[in-house]
Amino acid sequence: MKILYFSDTFLPKIDGVAISMKNFAELLAERGHEFVVCCPRYGEGDFDQMGEKIRIERFRSGYLPSYPDIKVVLPSPAKIKRIIKEFQPDLVHIHTPGLLGLYGINATERYGIPSIGTYHTLMSEQDMYLSLYRLLKLDKLFMKVGKLNKKLRIKDLIKFEKFDRFNIRKKIILKITNNLYDRCDLIISPSHLIKKQLEEFGLKKPVAVISNGLDLSQFKGQSKKLESDSPKLLHVGRISYEKNCDVIINAFKIIKEQLPGASLTIIGDGPALGSLKLQAEKLGIGDSVIFKGFIDREKLPEEYPNYDLFLTASTMETQGLVILESIACGLPAVGVDSFAIPELVHDGKNGFIAKPFDVKGIAEKAVSILKDPELYSGFSIESIRIAQSHEIRACVDRMEEAYKAVADQKGKKKSRSLLNMIFSLDPFGIFG
Repeated sequence: MKILYFSDTFLPKIDGVAISMKNFAELLAERGHEFVVCCPRYGEGDFDQMGEKIRIERFRSGYLPSYPDIKVVLPSPAKIKRIIKEFQPDLVHIHTPGLLGLYGINATERYGIPSIGTYHTLMSEQDMYLSLYRLLKLDKLFMKVGKLNKKLRIKDLIKFEKFDRFNIRKKIILKITNNLYDRCDLIISPSHLIKKQLEEFGLKKPVAVISNGLDLSQFKGQSKKLESDSPKLLHVGRISYEKNCDVIINAFKIIKEQLPGASLTIIGDGPALGSLKLQAEKLGIGDSVIFKGFIDREKLPEEYPNYDLFLTASTMETQGLVILESIACGLPAVGVDSFAIPELVHDGKNGFIAKPFDVKGIAEKAVSILKDPELYSGFSIESIRIAQSHEIRACVDRMEEAYKAVADQKGKKKSRSLLNMIFSLDPFGIFG
């Protein structure tokens, strides 16, 4: 089969969506399938080929002032038309509900191509990047002033953010996102809990559950034991505001009071990094919080086993690749009761689940694991067992079956909607 991907994020930018796309495309290409990936142009680090069967088509883009890593792709209907004409895809797979995802679903309707959409990201939970104070970069100004004025506190920034946060913004984003996915022939959810959430949102199209998977030959787990009174705690991921890393740092301050030898390592980079460093300093735990920055994914399988417990306070995970990686390496975990996290962190089995934003609860649950060697050992064994059901090749089998089923829906009716007409107004290909 020939599969055409549309995504508003891809390599060289590293995130869960890009990693999932890369893994599935490479493994399916080994089975003879061909891919074209339509994604943003980043500049340095861009490439246009991944082996013989995966071609990358990059599109001109700007960026969101509040989060430069979020690309705003310019309309390129002439370029999309050329790609479809040359490649003749059997199927289009939409990976993001951003502008490029919108252009992709419009193209499937215009040219009558079967389509699948994976619900990788809860876009409504990223609404803070559309808030006035972040679009105007007032958060960065706050951080600069905060370094000089010790009276300014992190919670002052949080109050300002809440002042600018309106539920209507989330509802609008959710409505736009769900409308896009309901135009696909099949929706893929990375977890059963997200499938349930999508059905509650009122999506009408069928939803199949296919985990993003993990190569367990790389992330190999061995059961761990508590061997020190100086436990090493870990958080990995994009250091962005919606991941609630500030909650983890606040919880770690309480953990530190109970376990003075404890340390917290944060691996990753992103727009919230500066505020987190300032927060750790102001809490008086700067010496015990280690910011390692970005680490190449190839090195992560060697990194996880160096730690004792994984922490996350994210409330927007559709699966949580880093959580899966950590438990596959044998780490117990503490997470929050939100969306897909309880599907990987089974409360009382391989870790504990706290209420969202419950700093004290997260700290208490972490301490209870780290003070009980027998409990810890049992959780470690169970983490490895839970990860086994997400082996990547089994997930690829299910994805291939879904592709075949949807691609067999021949003769899809073409649609000439108003949106298709608007995004076709580029007769000279000036945006291509």
